[in-house]
Amino acid sequence: MNYTIFCYNKNMQKRVELKVYGEVQGVFFRDSTRIKARELNLTGFVRNKLDGIVEIVAEGPEEMLQKLIEWCRGHPGYSKVEKVEVKWIEFKGGFESFKIK
Repeated sequence: MNYTIFCYNKNMQKRVELKVYGEVQGVFFRDSTRIKARELNLTGFVRNKLDGIVEIVAEGPEEMLQKLIEWCRGHPGYSKVEKVEVKWIEFKGGFESFKIK
């Protein structure tokens, strides 16, 4: 039996910070994001901000991060996403899983 092993080393890892605008608080957006991020094997967090936006910080392979960004733009669940700001920054590590803050 042949097995394919996917191994992502630190050099292939990326970090992205997202600000999600629209009707995204109080509509299970954070929990849906947590579920999606875990499906994509990403680490990081999602949290509501006082100004009404949702902030997401995620780390993992760039391809999986791109899938998370597109998912956010797709108006998941009951949300009405107006805009997603994307900021790519250097991978830092330190997250054990993906959590809601």
